Amino acid sequence: MLIELVLATRNAHKTREIQQILGPWFKVRDLAAHPDVSAIRETGRSFGENAKLKALAASRQLPALVIADDSGLEVDALGGAPGIYSARYAGANATEREKIDKLLGELERVRAIDDRRRARFRCVVALARNGDLLGTFEGIVKGRIADEARGGSGFGYDPIFIPEGTEKTFGELPAKVKNTMSHRAKAIRALADRLRHLELGG
Repeated sequence: MLIELVLATRNAHKTREIQQILGPWFKVRDLAAHPDVSAIRETGRSFGENAKLKALAASRQLPALVIADDSGLEVDALGGAPGIYSARYAGANATEREKIDKLLGELERVRAIDDRRRARFRCVVALARNGDLLGTFEGIVKGRIADEARGGSGFGYDPIFIPEGTEKTFGELPAKVKNTMSHRAKAIRALADRLRHLELGG
């Protein structure tokens, strides 16, 4: 049975990645198909709070199973920054290149080398229906920040994040490889298990 989901985002990169992770038993649409759904402000103080806000708000406006994720990069040498502000780290309208340059510049400023470049990607996915929260799912992948951007795959900070167990950045890894180990993949796999349970009447 095909499980249909609405992802509370208008980020086509994120929608495509989540569809690839979930596979053919799921159909993922996003808010591009629902222009009447109002913009949802991310006012939470954690990834979990922001994911819940987005999922609940969209589920009150749509007769569907709704998922929302909030994710970002936490760098040890920067005290966990950019964290929940990852998308806005270099300003509200900054390009991905500008965000990367800002982060690398900050690491250079604090002279972060070797172990001080340790970092993690964190993702929390929330599932809601009719204004009710059905669950949250977290995924974390540890790694380190590269000295420079490498690779053209993925999006966001992928070209400077080297996950543990490889010397390649997420930007250099093929999507099918990244989608077996990423923070979002871990959270989405846990979500998929819950969704199958729901569909079976559990």
